[in-house]
Amino acid sequence: MARTEYGALTAEDVSIQDMAKISGLSESTLRYYEKIGLIAPVPRDESSGHRRYGAAAVAMIEALGCLRSTGMSVQDMRSYLHLMAEDDDQAARLRELFERNTERVDAEMERMRVRRRYLKLKAELWAAREGGDVRTEDRVTEELLTARDALLR
Repeated sequence: MARTEYGALTAEDVSIQDMAKISGLSESTLRYYEKIGLIAPVPRDESSGHRRYGAAAVAMIEALGCLRSTGMSVQDMRSYLHLMAEDDDQAARLRELFERNTERVDAEMERMRVRRRYLKLKAELWAAREGGDVRTEDRVTEELLTARDALLR
């Protein structure tokens, strides 16, 4: 039995709407993941034909939601699921997968720092112009050239 913020769930009783809330994945993403085989075909309620997620699917999709929230690619999520299903110890390969994704996030964070610096300098430039502070405007203009070069790399 899976436990979520919605309480204890019995097998086959989670709708796609609830699964979206639980996992943070949209309904269309859940359908897409099922279509491409990232998640197994989901059983349907016989009377309505609506998808009904069981406890094992809920736990697995919650994990996929976390991985997707990190920006992990579908290919890497597929690798993760494959490695988790292997009988042999896959700790080294899983570590490599997560280290590679950590490096990707680190690079994204650095790009965000560069973007932030550029925006902050532009705000300083306009504040200096607004206040008639030519000295600060000249200094910031020089810093902006360096920030621009970093931004365009």
